[in-house]
Amino acid sequence: MKIYKVGLPFIGMSSLMLLMSPLANAAEMSNMDHGSMDMSGMDMSGMDHSSMDMSGNMSDMDHSGMDMSGNMSDMDHSGMDMSGDMSDMDHSGMDMSGDMSDMDHSGMDMSGDMSDMDHSGMDMSGDMSGMDHSGMDMSGMDHGSMDMSGMQGGEAPADARSPDYSNGVPYGRFGKPVMMGSLPLWGVSVDDLGYQFDDDQINYEFDTWYGTDSNRVTLRSEGSIQTKDDKEIDSLTSLSYWKPLSIFWNGEAGVAYDTENDKSAVMAGIAGTAPYFIETDARAYLYTDGQVRLDLGAEYEWRLDQHWVVIPEVELTAFSKDDTDNHITKGFNEFGADVRLTYEMLSRQLAPYVGISYETALGNARDLRRQEDEAVDSSSVTAGVKFWF
Repeated sequence: MKIYKVGLPFIGMSSLMLLMSPLANAAEMSNMDHGSMDMSGMDMSGMDHSSMDMSGNMSDMDHSGMDMSGNMSDMDHSGMDMSGDMSDMDHSGMDMSGDMSDMDHSGMDMSGDMSDMDHSGMDMSGDMSGMDHSGMDMSGMDHGSMDMSGMQGGEAPADARSPDYSNGVPYGRFGKPVMMGSLPLWGVSVDDLGYQFDDDQINYEFDTWYGTDSNRVTLRSEGSIQTKDDKEIDSLTSLSYWKPLSIFWNGEAGVAYDTENDKSAVMAGIAGTAPYFIETDARAYLYTDGQVRLDLGAEYEWRLDQHWVVIPEVELTAFSKDDTDNHITKGFNEFGADVRLTYEMLSRQLAPYVGISYETALGNARDLRRQEDEAVDSSSVTAGVKFWF
């Protein structure tokens, strides 16, 4: 039998290479270039990186041109160890626009030194829904310029909206919208326009205004017109400035003219809603001769249903001094009251009524009227209409 001998040097070299192969995988991975690595056509779904060891020195690794746009769904990185030195890794041109849904990074260890890693140009616009990063430690990584436009969430920048909420869009031919309360408007209200059958006269009371909710100019007039004999017109007309004083009260100030004594006056007053919804007004008039007139009034609307309304009203007039030429005495002179039953129609803008009115003289005015053979008390059935627009 012939025996062949194998050289011992060959056996020793083979054993040494087998022993060194594990060490070669853990060798320094610095300066690795993944710039031209193309993974766009690869199906990476189901890939398992759970035992991948990247604990070596990966500083200066370049992933700038790495294309990972392929299907990477169901990739498992749960046990991936990246605790090595990954400083200065460049991911600026890395394309991860592929389908990365259901990727699991829950157990990925990235506790190594990853300072100075550059993700400024990393494209992550792909579908990353379902990716699990719950246990991923990424302390020390710089993502300042990372483009994550395909991901949801985050906070809007401070200048996301323009101050007027237009966002640069023009208002069109109608112009910038304006709050209704700041627009000047106008209105006319006729509280009384009726005929008194027993006295043969027409009573009226109206006011008009123009302005806003905070500033108005008002024209107000009230009086009576005789329909027989000399057909006298007794009226008190005022032009005033109107302004709210509080939630329920408004102030008025202006000038007035009284046809009954043919004198002008300066007027100031207050009008509003007293407790229990009683409409109340008080106006004072200072005439050119020093006479002061005070008018007080109160009105309440007792609504029976959506259309029928009962309106009781009282008025009181007082003067500061005697004026026999105009049948005026010092103190309270007249008291008037009426009750009207109205029916509102046409969106409550028009309301015809019927009612009863009563007037009486007070104090020394009663004696003055008796001396001049005038009635001290009077009552009358009245009918008319009230409206506004």
